[in-house]
Amino acid sequence: MRTIYILAAVMIFPYLAHAESEADWPFFPYCIDTHDSMKRTLPEQAAMLKELGVDGVGHLWLDNVKERLETLDAVGLKLFQITLLVNITKDEPYDPRLKEVLPLLKGRDVQLCLLTGGMKPSDTAGDEKGVAIITEIADMALESGTKIVLYPHANDWLEKVDDAIRLAKKVNRPNVGIMFNLCHWLKVDDEENMVPVLKRAMPYLWAVSINGADTAASIHDGTGNWLQPLDSGSFDNAKLLKALKELGYKGPIGLQCYGIEGDVKEHLTRSMDAWKKLLVRCNQSAGSESK
Repeated sequence: MRTIYILAAVMIFPYLAHAESEADWPFFPYCIDTHDSMKRTLPEQAAMLKELGVDGVGHLWLDNVKERLETLDAVGLKLFQITLLVNITKDEPYDPRLKEVLPLLKGRDVQLCLLTGGMKPSDTAGDEKGVAIITEIADMALESGTKIVLYPHANDWLEKVDDAIRLAKKVNRPNVGIMFNLCHWLKVDDEENMVPVLKRAMPYLWAVSINGADTAASIHDGTGNWLQPLDSGSFDNAKLLKALKELGYKGPIGLQCYGIEGDVKEHLTRSMDAWKKLLVRCNQSAGSESK
């Protein structure tokens, strides 16, 4: 009997090792309706997302959050994120409807993505005001269990990943983390800095977004396109996924769709096919390195 147990363990172990080496992050598109030529309703979007096989979606701004939740619930999908604009120089720095929306999110593990502007990019003179506003939002979100992710956005005050890290450290709240956004990072940084940036971000990294894009160098010189479907562009997203896998990132990955024209179902279908191929490449790479 002992021999049988030993043989069984020997046979099962390679499969367990393979399973532990596989990368499989929750995957969701966001900004899917901003340029959809079909102008789908929220129920139509939910049905399309279910058919495409994604895990959920992100929601832009605070309009129609209740309907978004109801339509996603109806098809068994998750609301991963809501994007919120913040301007640290205004008397009313964010949409006051947030107080009404947060109770709707209770127990749903939703992330509130803060796009934070109002001053020139990376200006630390805004830190005191920015920290106060982020802290206020974070404390307000605690009761619902909503997480805050600081969203680096090109040309905003909070522009770079290191800006987000600096502010997350200063806010020092358990429900405040950051997001790495590929297209915005490519716009303001160089590719050789990707792994060092991700390493610095890891203690706070709760979300990542990807998309098809050209290289940072071509984007900087004006010849590259920084936001495309996932099957397009000269930037190799497998490098990013491999780095995330090696660093132990286990959070969700969003597909940035803002500004992509045409029928969203068509380009999402292409991106889903590309996503599956990227996962295969990432897992094959992890498997070959473990041998």
